[in-house]
Amino acid sequence: MDILHRIGVRTTEPKKVYDALTTVEGLAGWWTDDTKGTAEVGGVLEFRFLPGGFDMEVVETRPSERVVWRVVDGPEEWVGTTIDWDLQQSGDYTIVLFRHQGWKEPVEFMYHCSTKWGSYLMSLKSLVETGQGAPAPRDVQIGDWH
Repeated sequence: MDILHRIGVRTTEPKKVYDALTTVEGLAGWWTDDTKGTAEVGGVLEFRFLPGGFDMEVVETRPSERVVWRVVDGPEEWVGTTIDWDLQQSGDYTIVLFRHQGWKEPVEFMYHCSTKWGSYLMSLKSLVETGQGAPAPRDVQIGDWH
């Protein structure tokens, strides 16, 4: 079971999207203000939100093309899953193909996470296009998750 999304970011420089995925400053600009860690392969990124957080091991980076994380700590449903970001240029857009893969079953939390990933991908798009994202705690609220 995978969560899949596709967005087009209006930029002819895929490196801008790549940098937003591979630097602590970039990640804090669209996902959560509380981002720490090391974004190089083998490093661990720590993302914290009000109800908890996630630790991601950086598994692969290919400049301006691909980023892969493996969830090493967080909610039980996330641990062991991978998050893949594939970047492709198409005209005036950098296309982001996003995959959060390896869910064991489509539990209700997966539905929640799919919606949240969509909102955070729009935050990534906004950050690259306008310089201003909507990371947590200023993200779109869709209802509490317990």
